[in-house]
Amino acid sequence: ANAHDILLCVKDGEKQTTPIGKGRGYRYGLPNEEYYFKSTNDMKKIFADIPEAISNVQEIVDKVEIFSLAREVLLPAFDIPKEFQSSEDAIDAGKRGENNYLRHLTYQGAKKRYGELSESIIERIDFELEVIKKTGYPGYFLIVEDFIREARNMDVAVGPGRGSAAGSVVAYCLWITNIDPIKYDLLFERFLNPERVSMPDIDIDFDDEGRSKVLDYVIKKYGANQVAQIITYGTMAAKSSIRDTARVLDLPLFEADRIAKLIPNIIKLQHIFSDDEKNKAKIDGLRAEDKLMIEELVLLSKGNNLASETVNKACILEGSMRNTGTHACGVIITPGDITNYVPVTLAKDSDMYVTQFDNSVVESAGLLKMDFLGLKTLTLIKDTVKIVKARHAVELDPENFPLDDEKTYELFQKGETIGIFQYESLGMQKHMRALKPTVFGDLIAMNALYRPGPMEYIPSFIHRKHGTEVIEYDLPAMEEYLAETYGITVYQEQVMLLSQKLANFSKGEADVLRKAMGKKQVSVLDKMKPKFIEQASENGHDAIKLEKIWKDWEAFAMYAFNKSHSTCYAMIAYQTAYLKAHYPAEYMASVLSNNMSDIKQVSFFMEECRRMGLEVLGPDINESYLKFSVNKKGAVRFGMAAVKGVGAHAVKSIIDERKENGNYSSIFDLAKRADLRVANKRSFESLAKAGAFDSFSDTHRAQYFAIDEKGITFLERAMKFGSKFQENKNSTQVSLFGETSTIQFAEPEIPNCETWGTMELLSQEKEVIGIYISAHPLDDFKNELVFCNTNLSIFKEDLKTHTGKNISFAGIITDVQHRVAKTGNPWASFILEDYNESYEFRIFKEDYLKFKHFLSLKNFLFIRTTFKKNFYNDEISINFIDFKLLTDILDNCCEKLTIQIPLEEIKEDTILNLETILKNNPGKTSLKFTIWDENEKIEVNLPSRNTKITISNALLTILQKQQINYKLN
Repeated sequence: ANAHDILLCVKDGEKQTTPIGKGRGYRYGLPNEEYYFKSTNDMKKIFADIPEAISNVQEIVDKVEIFSLAREVLLPAFDIPKEFQSSEDAIDAGKRGENNYLRHLTYQGAKKRYGELSESIIERIDFELEVIKKTGYPGYFLIVEDFIREARNMDVAVGPGRGSAAGSVVAYCLWITNIDPIKYDLLFERFLNPERVSMPDIDIDFDDEGRSKVLDYVIKKYGANQVAQIITYGTMAAKSSIRDTARVLDLPLFEADRIAKLIPNIIKLQHIFSDDEKNKAKIDGLRAEDKLMIEELVLLSKGNNLASETVNKACILEGSMRNTGTHACGVIITPGDITNYVPVTLAKDSDMYVTQFDNSVVESAGLLKMDFLGLKTLTLIKDTVKIVKARHAVELDPENFPLDDEKTYELFQKGETIGIFQYESLGMQKHMRALKPTVFGDLIAMNALYRPGPMEYIPSFIHRKHGTEVIEYDLPAMEEYLAETYGITVYQEQVMLLSQKLANFSKGEADVLRKAMGKKQVSVLDKMKPKFIEQASENGHDAIKLEKIWKDWEAFAMYAFNKSHSTCYAMIAYQTAYLKAHYPAEYMASVLSNNMSDIKQVSFFMEECRRMGLEVLGPDINESYLKFSVNKKGAVRFGMAAVKGVGAHAVKSIIDERKENGNYSSIFDLAKRADLRVANKRSFESLAKAGAFDSFSDTHRAQYFAIDEKGITFLERAMKFGSKFQENKNSTQVSLFGETSTIQFAEPEIPNCETWGTMELLSQEKEVIGIYISAHPLDDFKNELVFCNTNLSIFKEDLKTHTGKNISFAGIITDVQHRVAKTGNPWASFILEDYNESYEFRIFKEDYLKFKHFLSLKNFLFIRTTFKKNFYNDEISINFIDFKLLTDILDNCCEKLTIQIPLEEIKEDTILNLETILKNNPGKTSLKFTIWDENEKIEVNLPSRNTKITISNALLTILQKQQINYKLN
């Protein structure tokens, strides 16, 4: 009962100490602790004076009728044209009309897809239609075809397919999928097995923004009372049950966090506190340090304090339902009012029904479940096509990109696949460079191979493609289906086709074999193996080789991938690569737009733009749109909606006015023309800080925030001026003589003030955008960064590989917290940031006392550390060796400057110029010269005996400008 009370507090976000009652200062709770399911003996004791009450309850229980949810799939009725309807269907509830209409639509589509229909195509279509007819699912295909056709009509991007549905020629002819299964040897029986009737499952990808349009169409067509989303139930995991219980019992947050961290990942509390042998085995399999943490947790639970109560109550609550959600993509469509089939509730953020049964129960209850998936990549492709059309007046059709485009394959061959769907990881880039794909089949194979398990076959696949490894087939008959993957079995479909060819397996048997191998169904495989060996031997194949083939299949089939799915996703990847290869600026603008909410990703893709030679410019009031765009010079321009504090409505009103009446000429022109009801003070301030007004030549960023004698900023005065102008314009006064009278307002005076320094300008920019755009604070320290041997990305790697190494890196402190531990010892945490990464460091004890004076916000630091293995576990700790300010690095670390001069440039004017430069920078650092003769390959090193210099950024800048080569240290 107490655990239940804690759960009620978790639900309402209350503490258990809050008294139970109504009104402010009270919480909901049960009146006593008797609200729980009591045992039979407890009930008999309570009702000892009325024993018949117990037997009466049993009588009621015996009368309860058992109700089963399981039933055949209930498909909603699909309206078909009269000429295809059959009168017999009304008598026996048959599906002749649906089959007739499906056949008509399929052959109509087949003529468009294939033109002249060959015998083999007709045979395949008839086979599929017959299977669909036998399984009784023609309505399913008609329903899917209908809403996909409508999606295309609404300009919603539809994916080429997903999963095994791409193996259906019928689906291809209905434009449900867009991959030709005959061309790519994709199998229908992988999707719908004629010998094992099961509900077809077609998952459809739509672009993110279009998904809701399709959903609205389905609701409108079938009725809101027949369509529902599917509920999900969130339960309390081990760590969350600790934290939730701690919050309710008022255990301090740091203590709750410490206890939660004692639970190893993927381990439940029931594993730790159960005597079950299976649970004990799980604990025994953990690492030594994890076992130590568990011992501490068990010891803690045996105490008599708040921490132990938290652990014990959390054990009871673990697995309890914590919240409900909505399935990301699942939608239910019923034949009639949904409340006649399943209990429903309302979604939190929409008016749609949500089933109270979760995904697994809904399907067993025979309800039609459709997966409407939103795929960001389709939105990206769609956005790129729009930008290309706007800039170049070219109408692109991604579904018809040529699959032999050289520039696209060059991009894959160079491994320049950042931003390419499913091919952008570092590992995939490396394999692409080695493989150098030349045909679409290579991309399909790599999509299937690049996953745990089959990844080990990638080197062999690459060597065989380039002829450095012999391609061998166990049997010559296998070449037909293994040639495209250089003799390596990559796809489940290959196993299915070979079992049919070698051993005369039926299509259905081949699919059963595929499933049994993938799921390691030993009993099924034991039955099928003798049949395979016997039937293949009868076809003249060597029994010993057949044994080897079967053994290889068993080893690889559990890793073998669905070729239908790989082909679909390789197609999407190819489309993205084609766009990146031919329209790089437009494509990268779309990539940035589709990652606008994740500033780290924006920064990452901006770096890729720079690598590609694309300029990325900050927001501009006269060039920017809502999202990222491409300007007339081909540079990528930041979207104004990416600026914090500037809403989409404000941006839209600014852009609409600009389109209608031309560019804004000044801040006053903007204030006069913008809709100041939506583009408010915060919007203007954020845009100014982001540099969106930099194109106004008469003002700079600092001036907008200059305060007058009344404490009002210039930007506010400009907006007030604009507001007065608009008020006057809207209430045009008519004079006595009928003439329009306009009052002239003087523009506020632009204040004189200093421009912001680089750090101020960049910090304001980062405040409203999240990253530095116009420059980076470390840009002033390019020469100092030469002395670093790594950057902060090293802390993302496995630090064990760097044990014992001396590491030096640099960055700017963006956050620092000085703290005192329970023991009274001071310590600090600080975040250091460089060009690409940021990392939070913690510094304790003597190190803190030694270096604390460096730990100030916006300090530029050069840090030397070493990585050391802890003696009590395998973890790596960071040992701080030295801290220095970056401004001091040239003085402290630079021991000598070597100037490198080619022999042919040793002339009097060169020497005089160098002498002037060096004598203007006297100091204590050694100077050397290296003179080399390119023709004779001779190099002479000459130390300067009487000249010592001071190394400074000013000196190095002069050397760089005059293209004088030099080397530090």
